[in-house]
Amino acid sequence: MLSILAAPVFVFLWSTGFIVARAITPYVDPNLYLLARFSGTALLFIGIAAVTRAPWPRGRDTARHLFAGALLQGVYLGAGYWAVAQGLGAGIMALLGALQPLLTAAIAARLFGERLSRRAWGGFVLGLAGVALVLAPKIAASAATGAQSGHAAAGHAPQWLVVTIAVLAVVAITAGTLYQKTSLARADIRSASALQNTGAAIVALVLVLALGEQRFMPSTTTWLSLAWGIVMLSGLATTLLVWMVRRGDASRATALLFLAPPLAALESYLAFNETLNAVQLAGFAVALAGVLLARSK
Repeated sequence: MLSILAAPVFVFLWSTGFIVARAITPYVDPNLYLLARFSGTALLFIGIAAVTRAPWPRGRDTARHLFAGALLQGVYLGAGYWAVAQGLGAGIMALLGALQPLLTAAIAARLFGERLSRRAWGGFVLGLAGVALVLAPKIAASAATGAQSGHAAAGHAPQWLVVTIAVLAVVAITAGTLYQKTSLARADIRSASALQNTGAAIVALVLVLALGEQRFMPSTTTWLSLAWGIVMLSGLATTLLVWMVRRGDASRATALLFLAPPLAALESYLAFNETLNAVQLAGFAVALAGVLLARSK
């Protein structure tokens, strides 16, 4: 039952991360939010592991879990949020993130011998094309805004550095995902999640101190976004991703990420009254067809 529900629940929860990122923007600096979120999830899993008496990794495995969590969430979200704050369009960042399943499949084929058929590779290409169609309006709007401004706003980093950091974010989540297929897979997922969220929190803390972030405005939106991030995003969605990667092919699990941006576009239409045109709806259908092909055996 869990294996059947895992995929749709994961896609829905992961897609809400885009909505939460937009919702907190007026109230909380991004890495300060991530620090509170990862710390809260780490404490949650520490409590769960203590109550259920779950075994804990020992020795070097502890450091490996901290490092895996730092890559999977800390570097990925911290670098991605920073790039968007520096002027990189959110649509472009989401499109770069959609490259992660392709990168995972290519590396997993070499490292773990995961073999994909031509039909599955075609599914990956279709999935990426579908995401591009869904994000096309946002990317066009971002390009138009950049053309009107002419130059980056004062205090923003050079564009080459912003793009480099955005690509680093995608590499980080890919590495963090594939790392779950190593000896880390033998650890109890409850204690592993506690350690990995602690590793992500350490990265967020470093970024908060380095960037001097301190804006935290208490509000209903702030607390709801934080609770959702702790329990549903870092707590359930990321744990489901790790669980699916452990149980099967990393490439088939990460193919689900193609559906997150299209679903987020639909959620933005409902929550923020953003545009949702025929091209975007077609992109959703193309992405869904791609995921079905990519996950077919």
